[in-house]
Formats: sequence, C-alpha cells, structure tokens
Amino acid sequence: MAISLLRTFLLYICIIGAVRLMGKRQISELQTSELVVTLLISDIAAIPMQDTGQPLVSGLFPIGILVFCEIVISVLMIKMPRFRRVICGKPVVVINNGKLDQTALKNLRMSIEDLTEQLREKDVFALEDVAYALVETNGKLSVIKKAPQSTVTAGMLAIALPEQGIEAVVISDGSISDFSLKLIRKSRGWLEGVLRGKNLQKEDIFLMTADTSGKFYIIKKEKKGTS
Repeated sequence: MAISLLRTFLLYICIIGAVRLMGKRQISELQTSELVVTLLISDIAAIPMQDTGQPLVSGLFPIGILVFCEIVISVLMIKMPRFRRVICGKPVVVINNGKLDQTALKNLRMSIEDLTEQLREKDVFALEDVAYALVETNGKLSVIKKAPQSTVTAGMLAIALPEQGIEAVVISDGSISDFSLKLIRKSRGWLEGVLRGKNLQKEDIFLMTADTSGKFYIIKKEKKGTS
C-alpha cells in the first residue's frame, strides 16, 4: 500500500512538472499536438499507478520523451510558420463580410447550432450582427461585429480616460506577495506606509489589492465569533 502511494505521488509530481514545462494553457486553448501529448501522458501514467509490478521508469521515461518532443515541436512551430500550419492548421473564416460560408462549416464539420452557441458566448445573438467570424486553430471563435452593433469606446468619442494601470493582490490572508508588489512597481516600504496610515497590520488583512497608480482596496479579516 505504501509503495503504491509513493509511486502515485511521484508520478503526480512528474506530471505536474511535465505540464509546467509545456506551458500554462487551459484545455480549451490546447493546440492539436499539446492535446495529444496531454492525453498520452495521462494514459501512460495510469499504467504504473495501477500495476505495482510495472517498473516506475516504464512510466517516467515515455512521459519524458513526450514532453521533450512537445518542446521541440513548439520551438519548430515558432521558427517555421509552415510547420506550424501543418501541425495546427490555420484559422478558417466562417462568416465573411456578413455572409455565412456554408462550405467552410461543412469542412469543419461544424453545425449551425454549434456556431450560434459560440456566438452567444461572445454576446452575439443574431447572425446578421456579425461582419466576420473565424474559427481559430484551437477551436475558439473570434468575432468582429458590424459597425452599428459594435460597442462604443472612449476613443471613438474622443474622451480621455485616466490610466488605471494593472491591479494585483498584494496581501492574501495576511501574507504579502513580493511578486505582486514588483508587478505594480511598489515597494514594501510603500505597503508598510499604507498599513500604518490605516492603523493595520498585515495579519489583520484578508485581502488587499493595489494598482500602479497607488489606488488600493482592503478587506479586513473577520474576527472569530462574529458573523
């Protein structure tokens, strides 16, 4: 039992490392080669997990080879656009200048129900509102609305808005994030000054966010016994 637990733990750590090496993508954003490698890794890892008679290296070695192959393929796709098109394909226009391309939909084996569902996910509820729609290589739909249905921006109205900068969590449950402070270009001295001004300690804070402009937001921890 202990050996089985140890093998499972080691394979778990190995798979996490393999996924980290391949990059941070969600399942819906995986390219073809990445999805294939992910599925193969899960299948290979399951064998030595279930069968303790199998040497652990019989699972770790193929996983290492697959990760190596995926890294090499990723580098080649960056260096060679044609190779990327062979592996991942290319985006397909399914609505061109407001006209639905039925041939493209048939080639993608994509039904009109699939298309309208993805359009609704983009807050588009009528086909006639779409100027262009492309199915990307990862299967996601990119949409450009017709001009009358486009969202009005501050730039269109020639309105100057103040730059807010990036916001990050600088304190989470009493713990300071130096990475977040660096991200918003603030120091611990700045943070300590803010806390002193509010007569607070970091241990008193459940959540604190701040942005590059110095604007911050604090949620205090709830005291025990209070509701």
